[in-house]
Amino acid sequence: MIRLFVALRPPPAIRQSLLDIMEGVPAARWQDDEQLHLTLRFIGPVERPVAEDIAVALSQVVAPAPRVSLTGVGRFEKRGRTDTLWVGVTPHDALAALHRKVDQACVRAGLDPERRAYLPHVTVGRLARSAGVGFAIDAWLAAHAALSSAPFPLPHLVLYQSHLGRDGATYEPVARWALDSGDGT
Repeated sequence: MIRLFVALRPPPAIRQSLLDIMEGVPAARWQDDEQLHLTLRFIGPVERPVAEDIAVALSQVVAPAPRVSLTGVGRFEKRGRTDTLWVGVTPHDALAALHRKVDQACVRAGLDPERRAYLPHVTVGRLARSAGVGFAIDAWLAAHAALSSAPFPLPHLVLYQSHLGRDGATYEPVARWALDSGDGT
């Protein structure tokens, strides 16, 4: 089985600005540069023939390259505890439209449609146990609440393979397609 997801990769300067805020929460497992991405569709484990069908379907996605900005930070919780710290990305409309096209391509390849609401974000940290670090999490959220960036393009759709390991996941790009830059290229 191959564990896959579809994402957009921020440019180097944006990834560096994300890396610069990854501190101050002792229990956090911060992402490294190779892990920074904006997920459009989590696929999960599939057999190789299905993975190949997904790649073919994604290669046919035609969409403009979104221009987005980093906007604020947030957290995801499970059972009342923070398990993920993230940076928001706006505007949502272009990303939501691209998410729908990617989801439709995955459905054409035989997957079930995505049922979860789509919230564009870049995960920056994961917490195995947030008990006892609530103050640090709250302080980190407050310190970076006004985080923002100049608009930047996300010019490529990337199909990643995720390898789960003892120290978390590593991501390997397996295919990449250019989105329409709007400049005729």
